[in-house]
Amino acid sequence: MTVPARPLVLGGIVQATVLLLLGATVGLGAAGWPAGIVFAAGTWTLLGRSLEHHHGHRWGLADTVTFGRLILTGGVIALTADAVAGNTHHVALIGLAAVSLACDGLDGQIARRTGTTSEFGARFDMEADSVLAIALSVYLGTTLGWWAVGIGLFRYAYVLASYPMPWLNGALPPRFSRKVVAASQGAVLVVTSAGLLPVPLAQACIAVSIASLVWSFGKDVRWLWRRESLRREAPWWSGSLEPEPAATTV
Repeated sequence: MTVPARPLVLGGIVQATVLLLLGATVGLGAAGWPAGIVFAAGTWTLLGRSLEHHHGHRWGLADTVTFGRLILTGGVIALTADAVAGNTHHVALIGLAAVSLACDGLDGQIARRTGTTSEFGARFDMEADSVLAIALSVYLGTTLGWWAVGIGLFRYAYVLASYPMPWLNGALPPRFSRKVVAASQGAVLVVTSAGLLPVPLAQACIAVSIASLVWSFGKDVRWLWRRESLRREAPWWSGSLEPEPAATTV
């Protein structure tokens, strides 16, 4: 099956429209335009390659919703780049981020109800969440201090660590607390970015979020390390180990 070109083409048109509208209304600056264009080019390249890898995947409504969230995030990234350069468009940035966050979870519900859940869709949704998180954390860095960027860097640090330690790529059992921690990050980032809280309280919220990420990622790393240790200690004739039951990690 060939890569579905129509979603990529239409998505590119919509992304360009979003950037043009931002340029015509709030006025993107010298940093915003390149950031938005580079993001769009990189996203479309990676998305095309991912679709080629998942050659049996059929593009559905859930994918379209996720793609729409990612397009809105492209606008957030362009506005964040301008904010770093000292040209802040607060209302537009928070508006785009809030809509993107409000649609988070909708794509998963659609996929489950239509029976179109897939490995590609789950990864697509996770990457969309991660990109929005890093964009908002960088924006927060301009007001609360650059240490706040740590909240958006966790997943990317985890991915980098998996190269020298491939056992980190092992499949994890479902864990409700992991979902709660992940879902709370977006809400915290949007609320603190919106300036609805006093600075000390906003900083405290970010600190708590970072602490919860340390705990959640640490719990997963510990589980994977224990499994890897058991695999290494097992006799060669025993075969591969099965994952521990999900109940043991709740």
